[in-house]
Amino acid sequence: MRRIIRILVLGCLGAGLLVALAMGPAWLDGLALVVRAAGLQGGWARSLDQWQAVPFEVSELLLPSRYGPIRARIYKPLKARGHPVVLTSGVHADGIDEPRLVKLANDLAAGGQVVLTPEPTDLLRYEITPRLPDIIEDTALWLTARKDLAPDGKVSLFGISFSGGLSIVAAGKPGLRDKVAVVLSLGGHGELSRVLSFLCTGVLPDGRKLKPHDYGVVVILLNVADQLVPAEQVEPLRKAIRTFLRASHLTLSDAKRAEETFEEARRMQGLLPEPASTLMGYVNTRDVASLGPLLLPHARAFAADPSVSPELSPPPSAPVYLLHGADDTVIPAIEASLLAQALRPHTRVRLLATPLITHAEVDRSAHFGDIWNLVSFWTHLLEE
Repeated sequence: MRRIIRILVLGCLGAGLLVALAMGPAWLDGLALVVRAAGLQGGWARSLDQWQAVPFEVSELLLPSRYGPIRARIYKPLKARGHPVVLTSGVHADGIDEPRLVKLANDLAAGGQVVLTPEPTDLLRYEITPRLPDIIEDTALWLTARKDLAPDGKVSLFGISFSGGLSIVAAGKPGLRDKVAVVLSLGGHGELSRVLSFLCTGVLPDGRKLKPHDYGVVVILLNVADQLVPAEQVEPLRKAIRTFLRASHLTLSDAKRAEETFEEARRMQGLLPEPASTLMGYVNTRDVASLGPLLLPHARAFAADPSVSPELSPPPSAPVYLLHGADDTVIPAIEASLLAQALRPHTRVRLLATPLITHAEVDRSAHFGDIWNLVSFWTHLLEE
């Protein structure tokens, strides 16, 4: 089945190649990025990638921030073009080593863009805090000051999942307002409290119902654990939750290790006192129906700070690109639509909700129109 899907995608992109050749070099850049993102190899797809791709080198560094040094990685093409990109991951313990983040950074660098991936420690702990937009701002300001990397003093901000919305918040800060070329939110949020309410209830802002992904609810529990259990139980519960989340990530790459890690999360549940043990039981059984009502009042209070929601923060003057999975059950696609409405009075916005994406990753087959819409989106984004 996967082979059939790849053949269908390859055929659609092959038709796109003919259109791109007729429309000009910028469209070939957009098509080449989609080809790399889809992992297509062989035939014309390999030839296009080799033709468009440039060599790059990767190095690690420590960047200054108002909260102390942070680890980062920079991808430097030998022949750079376009604005350098600050690419921030979602909440994930692998940070800048997360395979999908690394792949996107590689894909962008192969297209000629300098890419800087910062690693805020809050994201490593699955925590969404007001510090995160500050760190994105600090990282971007460091990059704008490097004339060898950002000759015109401008950068692009790309954020994945919750970091998408947080990158928009950062772009609206006074220190960055004239230094951002474009912002991309890939699967990001508009108002955090609205997303958390959906995750707890399964009810969208327009009243429709959609089954939320248990991953999001578990992340909420980790963030508000101190409101639900005695102080001495908070860190043991969070440690068990992070073990469960680690197992969830491993299901994408190593089924055996994933099951061993899930078993460790269940063992840790047995060692917890009440009420932490019951809450961890809901996590291990993916019982969103039981967790949601318990978390809802605390989640709304946790998300009240306007600095974690782009709709509640000063808007950026830079153009904003919103790319979202049409069927996303972590941050629903309606978030992108509502955010676009809120931003359009202040700046230029381009929105694409596509069936090609689940939550912040390209991994589905679709018709030619869906693929070409994605190529068009990336083409215009890369031209900014």
